[in-house]
Amino acid sequence: MDIRSLTLFQHLANSLHFGKTAAAYHLSPSTLSRAIQRIEDQLSSQLLIRDNRTVVLTSEGKKFLAYADQQIAEYETLKQSLNQSQQKLSGSLKLYCSVTASYSFLPPLLEKFRQAHPNIDINLDTGDAADGIDQIKSQRVDLAIAARPDDLASSIHFQSIASVPLAITAPAINCAVKRALQQERVDWASLPIILPEHGVARKRFEQWFRRQHGGKPNVYAQVSGQEALVSMVALGFGIGLSPIVVVDNSPVKDRVELLPGTSIPPFDLGLCCFKKKLDDPIVAEFMAMASEA
Repeated sequence: MDIRSLTLFQHLANSLHFGKTAAAYHLSPSTLSRAIQRIEDQLSSQLLIRDNRTVVLTSEGKKFLAYADQQIAEYETLKQSLNQSQQKLSGSLKLYCSVTASYSFLPPLLEKFRQAHPNIDINLDTGDAADGIDQIKSQRVDLAIAARPDDLASSIHFQSIASVPLAITAPAINCAVKRALQQERVDWASLPIILPEHGVARKRFEQWFRRQHGGKPNVYAQVSGQEALVSMVALGFGIGLSPIVVVDNSPVKDRVELLPGTSIPPFDLGLCCFKKKLDDPIVAEFMAMASEA
């Protein structure tokens, strides 16, 4: 049983709340539930009693928590011992991610890495998440946080860090777009749509629109960066597809709302680099520490 599974169970056993533990590890509650179910299946024991409101440890769960605490403590002791015996790394690491990723996903990765390797200089550049793979291909950066494209090049290594849910956002203010959405029959063909210039989120929306409403959406504007897209929706210019994490961290989140009844698959967010870059000890170490986080 791997350390991550033990760590997930340890956190859940202390929080007794699937939502809080899922948020702490950037997982969906359903993904966390499946991870706990796999542990129970491996042990052939019920560790938790859960319903829609409460989570309670069983007697078997309490025994397993003691085991998990011991294993995690021993693992951390071993890791510290190995780190102390290794030669200190020095040099620089160039990173690229979106503004939202810079404070939603990157901080726990950077904090741990900087504590272990204070002699490595971190150079961070932010921009449109859809440009992450291109930043790698142009060799402007060593690592990028990006959405996994459907046609990932064989030369690119992708290491998943989160599954990012998507939702269609609409203005909450009283405007023509909001009134159009309140009609008994919404005229989707003429509804103004704000889309990213390119990337996974745009493809997801276009596929959903064709499947649900046919034809092509009425594109009012194309923007670079999901943060700008949410701002335009908040101002009433149209509707758009956004990662929920971007909406939750937006300064205008109170001026947008998520449209119910839309089923759009999430995208896989991860660290990516050229496969040949994994021979670089700094890149390899960052990837290894990220997989543990």
